Amino acid sequence: MDSQKSVSIELQNLQVDTLGTPQIASPLRNKNYYVENNARIVIDPDFSQVDKSKTFEIAGPRSEVFFDGAQITCGIVTCGGLCPGINNVIRTIVMTLREQYKVPKILGFRYGYQGLSNAPLAEPMELTPQKVENIHNHGGTILGSSRGKQDINEMIDVLIQKNVSILFVIGGDGTLNGAHEMVKEIKKRNLMISIIGIPKTIDNDIVGTSQTFGFSSAVNIAEKVISCAHYEALSAWNGIGLVKLMGRDSGFVAAHATLANNDVNYCFVPEDSLTLEGETGLLNVLEHRLEKKRHAVIVVAEGAGQNLFHTSATQRDASGNVLHKDIGVFLKDKINAHFSHKNIPITLKYIDPSYTIRSVKANSEDSTFCLMLGQNAVHAGMSGRTGIFIGYWNQTFTHVPFKVVINKRKKIDTKSALWKIFQETIGYNGRDNIVE
Repeated sequence: MDSQKSVSIELQNLQVDTLGTPQIASPLRNKNYYVENNARIVIDPDFSQVDKSKTFEIAGPRSEVFFDGAQITCGIVTCGGLCPGINNVIRTIVMTLREQYKVPKILGFRYGYQGLSNAPLAEPMELTPQKVENIHNHGGTILGSSRGKQDINEMIDVLIQKNVSILFVIGGDGTLNGAHEMVKEIKKRNLMISIIGIPKTIDNDIVGTSQTFGFSSAVNIAEKVISCAHYEALSAWNGIGLVKLMGRDSGFVAAHATLANNDVNYCFVPEDSLTLEGETGLLNVLEHRLEKKRHAVIVVAEGAGQNLFHTSATQRDASGNVLHKDIGVFLKDKINAHFSHKNIPITLKYIDPSYTIRSVKANSEDSTFCLMLGQNAVHAGMSGRTGIFIGYWNQTFTHVPFKVVINKRKKIDTKSALWKIFQETIGYNGRDNIVE
């Protein structure tokens, strides 16, 4: 995706860490499936010189593995907010470990990193093929989740106590930051423990990967919600459908859902400023739109329009993310007040489907994607790699070091083809003289 190029050039030091040299013949039956240890993919095809600082290591099974699957215990933890596909990833990891690598014991740590503390809310769940057989048919996470930091040393002590050799961490940027800190402490202690990440975020804002699971499902459901808002607007005189979607700092869900649904007249994302007043402000153009068409649909990402608030957000959630002011309610109140002041009757329906979208089961695209992410995560861990998450770049699964995501967030590139298409679409959808 073009929106990646602005961050890809900044990526450096992409050499993958390992616990040691793999010396055990892989138990996988399909020998043609192996990936060469030095196989890499160019980050940006435009680069004239290819070196390891500008290429990702390609993911996949290796002919030799570091761990003897029959002799180890593995762990899985899910952190942060819910996202379609978590259970799919858990199921794939368990099935791949048991069926392909013969790992006898897999522990699911409950309720995020809190489950790795000395006083967990619930004891780890032993995950078996029978336990995970049908979980991909349900949203949420069988392991539970939570936000917030835990003591790094305490978590590593728990891994030692439970004899965990590979921990699979499913979460967003905050979770991966925590995993990175764990890897650093494990190195200090000279422990043979691998930490492998699977990036999870509906917002699709993880640097180093062109796609994260849950994004496709979110766009799919959001598009249907927008369609409902459109019919609500059509069914009333001066009807307005206002939909707030996920996107704390990046507007990928709102932008893609808007492109998928040509009924959207105005869409606002964090990457661009939002203007209310003046000739070209939303309130004025919305008024002209209603004069001509008598209905309108507005989509706003949760992190958009923060420039409109007199005071900046200072509160943070348990993961350290800034809690933005509620732009959805703010716009609803401003629009109602504007038209009330002008004595123009409107019917505004405000819809915030965020938590509904987060908890649905994965759609077919995400289900397939989750399966491949989970398999590649297992192959990476069994080969002795550590400190990486499974990325997806140029239609290839890759190993991306945790340090790539530290203090970075992927955003829509306002010079990209996506942005140009987005602006063009909103441009003709928003004009008050559009013929329907």
